[in-house]
Amino acid sequence: MKAIQMTEQGGPDVLRLVELPDPQPGPGQVLIKVDAAAVNFSDLMRRRGDVYPVPTPLPFVPGAEVAGTVAALGDGVEGLPVGTPVFGTVGADASGGYAELALAYAANLIPIPAGLDPDAAAGIVVSGLAATVLLHDVAQVAAGETVFVPAAAGGVGSYAVQIAKLLGAGSVIAGASTPEKREIAVGLGADQAVDYLEPGWTDRVLELTGGRGVDIALEMHGPAHLGQALKILAPFGRLINYGSVAGTVHGLDPADLVPLLYDPAPSQIITGFNLGVWFEHRLPQAIASLQRLVGWIASGQLHTPKTYPFPLADAAEVHRLLEDGATTGKVVLKP
Repeated sequence: MKAIQMTEQGGPDVLRLVELPDPQPGPGQVLIKVDAAAVNFSDLMRRRGDVYPVPTPLPFVPGAEVAGTVAALGDGVEGLPVGTPVFGTVGADASGGYAELALAYAANLIPIPAGLDPDAAAGIVVSGLAATVLLHDVAQVAAGETVFVPAAAGGVGSYAVQIAKLLGAGSVIAGASTPEKREIAVGLGADQAVDYLEPGWTDRVLELTGGRGVDIALEMHGPAHLGQALKILAPFGRLINYGSVAGTVHGLDPADLVPLLYDPAPSQIITGFNLGVWFEHRLPQAIASLQRLVGWIASGQLHTPKTYPFPLADAAEVHRLLEDGATTGKVVLKP
């Protein structure tokens, strides 16, 4: 099979198209003929060698999430006949999703509902579930609260804007770096949109909230930007960090924490978020949120982000585009 493999960690050029033996499903596993592999920031982190919750064994095929068709079953698998369209997380035995074939445990797969495009299905679990758990389970959005969503035209952000509204947020302020992206965010339901990478953006958010700040702020840009995001929190506000797109080279200024902890300690909360930890330690809640997410999509209350397909061979270029903030919606690789 053709696959994208890396034998070292580093820049996008470590991703190379190679020919590998077809993986074989073991007990409890399913072999999937991949139609689309989602590209997530976690893939970039593992490629770069950033701090990550689990090891990245080399050589490594990236890609944690796919949609495709069941091609073969391992011992003990029932309920997913060969030919069933499925989506979910993969990576069993280091057989990642950037490939023509991938392995997954049957418990991690969901049949694709009728009418749902496989490209859209490929991006549901990581981006959509992350946004759902962030806002429903961690932030616990209450009716009328104000929510700030960064990268609001991207994968997680596109879901988060809509989900915040579904959960009753009174106002959603989107952060996006270009006029086109801000227009997309408003089209998804954001009440206001700001350029969250330009100087003075925090003043603009405070102005939009009458000086009070937001009840919930999501953050995923990096340590230096987290210090800025703290400035837009209202008393009793919750800031949830779920990534570091810019990397962790530029650290958080300790001075940014002084107002939070000591002067005047306005009862605010910072939470670090990783979806994998929920699957490891709070699996029932994660599954309940996934069911909630799929229900919203099936009922038409929640729309999957627009997908942008690229050939599998373009994986390195796609990683460059994501790192440069040049994408919107959900990017998928097509074998």
